[in-house]
Amino acid sequence: MTNQTELIKKRYDRIAPYFDKIEGMMEKMMLGELRSTFWQQVTGEQILEAGVGTGKNFPYYPAKAIAAIDFSPVMIQQAEKKRKTLNIPVDLSVMDVQQLDFPDNHFDTVLATFLFCSVPDPQQGLLELKRVCKPGGEVLLLEHVLSSQKIAALIMHLLNPITVRLFGANINRETLKTVQSCEFSSVDVLPASTHIVKLIRAVK
Repeated sequence: MTNQTELIKKRYDRIAPYFDKIEGMMEKMMLGELRSTFWQQVTGEQILEAGVGTGKNFPYYPAKAIAAIDFSPVMIQQAEKKRKTLNIPVDLSVMDVQQLDFPDNHFDTVLATFLFCSVPDPQQGLLELKRVCKPGGEVLLLEHVLSSQKIAALIMHLLNPITVRLFGANINRETLKTVQSCEFSSVDVLPASTHIVKLIRAVK
């Protein structure tokens, strides 16, 4: 694990017990509906959620077992509590998306929500998701990105050093371009996307 990864992991370990409260208002106003739309795209039997966090996506899981990982042990602890409360069939593991302990071509669908703002090497993480995805399978992403609106983008650039220091999250990444650089067979932005939040489908 790189020094940068260890630093970001510690920040998420620190805020994990309060994470749901920190983002509670945003979830109610916008993200909950986006998560629902996002999970309606999920198909296949072998599914991996990377960056499970505290388990915010658990209410949207299909009725089948899912593998889920996060590099923060304290986030996984929070997710485990939620798993027991909701009785969700999910296999939780502490694992870094930049170095997955899964074989090649293993999952039908690999997905992540608001993960690649905090991955130190996002291209490496995306290439790992691509590696463990079956040929013809899908990598689905719900990510906040640098706004296409100039004023909003400027504000995001100005605020980014603060959000990274406090939460380990970059709010000005151009994740769509990073996905396109990974040479998937196709990359599409789904209609529910906005200028700040993108729903991205990449087919291996």
